[in-house]
Amino acid sequence: MPSTRIPRLLAAAGLALAFVLTACSSGGDDPSEASGSGAGAFPVTIEHALGSTTIETEPERVVTWGFGSTDAALALGVVPVAMPAQSYGGDEQGVLPWIGDELTELGAETPTILQNDGTDVPVEQIAAARPDVILANYSGLTHDQYDTLSRIAPTVAYPGEPWATPWRDVVSTVGQALGRSADAERLIADTEAIIADKAAAYPQLQGRTVAAVWDTGDTFYVYKPADSRVEFLTDLGLVSAPSVTELSTDESSFYFTMSFEEVGKLTSDILLSYADDAAAQERTLAQPWAQTMQQVTEGRVATVNGTELIAAVSPPTVLSLTWGIDAYLEALAAAVK
Repeated sequence: MPSTRIPRLLAAAGLALAFVLTACSSGGDDPSEASGSGAGAFPVTIEHALGSTTIETEPERVVTWGFGSTDAALALGVVPVAMPAQSYGGDEQGVLPWIGDELTELGAETPTILQNDGTDVPVEQIAAARPDVILANYSGLTHDQYDTLSRIAPTVAYPGEPWATPWRDVVSTVGQALGRSADAERLIADTEAIIADKAAAYPQLQGRTVAAVWDTGDTFYVYKPADSRVEFLTDLGLVSAPSVTELSTDESSFYFTMSFEEVGKLTSDILLSYADDAAAQERTLAQPWAQTMQQVTEGRVATVNGTELIAAVSPPTVLSLTWGIDAYLEALAAAVK
C-alpha cells in the first residue's frame, strides 16, 4: 500500500514473533466487547488470499490488525479490544483522529494499542487480548504470521494482494465476520451517497485525468488504477490518466516507480502530489525534474500535505474518507484552472 505508509513499509506504510498463545475466551461485561446483533449469521466461512477462515459464533472480543479494519468495526458499532498503533498521522498513542472521534461518539475507552512497526506482528500482545477473531483484511500478513495468529483465534486476511483491499471490501468482510452484513451494506451505501454529494459540488473535476504520485526524495512512486487511493479519486469523478497505464511496470499491482529523468512523460490534467508537510512539497516541486512536468509549469498540481490528511485519503477507510474529503476536494479543485 504505498502511501505515506507504503513508502515507509517498503523502506522500513496501514496498511510483527514470540509465541505466547493463550486460550481464546469471550469476555464478560467489558465495555469494549461487541454487542450481539447477528448471531443467526454463524457459523460463517470467509475465503481470503491466505486460506479459509470459519467463525463459529458471533465474536465478542475483536482484535484488528493492519489498516482499515478498526475503522470498519467501529463504524459498525463494534469496539475492538485491541487495535494497531498508527504512527503516521496518529497521536502520541498511535490513534488516528477519526478513530478517536468515533470512540468518543461511541462513549468507549481507547482499546489496547498494539505495537506496530509495519512488519512484525506483536503476537504476545494479541494473545494477551484473548480475541475470538482477528481482522487483518487490509494488511501485509505473511503465511507464517497468518498461521501463528490462527492458532490464537480465527484470523481473516486480505482477499487479494497485501495492502491493497478497497475500503468497500474491508467493510463488507468485517461485516460478514461480525455477523453484521446488512449493516455493512447500508454503511457502504450511505458512505457512497456522501461521496457522490460532495463530488457534485465540484463539477470542474468530473472527467479530469489525474496522476497520483509520491516523491520520497529517493524514489518517485506512481499509483496505478488498481490502488485504493486511485479508486477513491475515480469515485470523485476523476479518471486515472492514460499515461499512468502506458508507463506502468510489473513492479507491483498497485504502484510503480519512475526515474526522475523520465517523469516528464507522466502527463495528466492534474498531478496529485503527496508530501509530509508544505516544506517537503515545496522542495519536491522545486527540483529540476519537476520543471519537466507540464502540470508543474502550468500550475496544475494538487498538493496534499500533512500526515493526518494523507493518512485519511491515501488510502481511505470508511471513517477517514469522510473526515478528509472536504480538504481533499479543495486541493484537487485548486489545480483546475
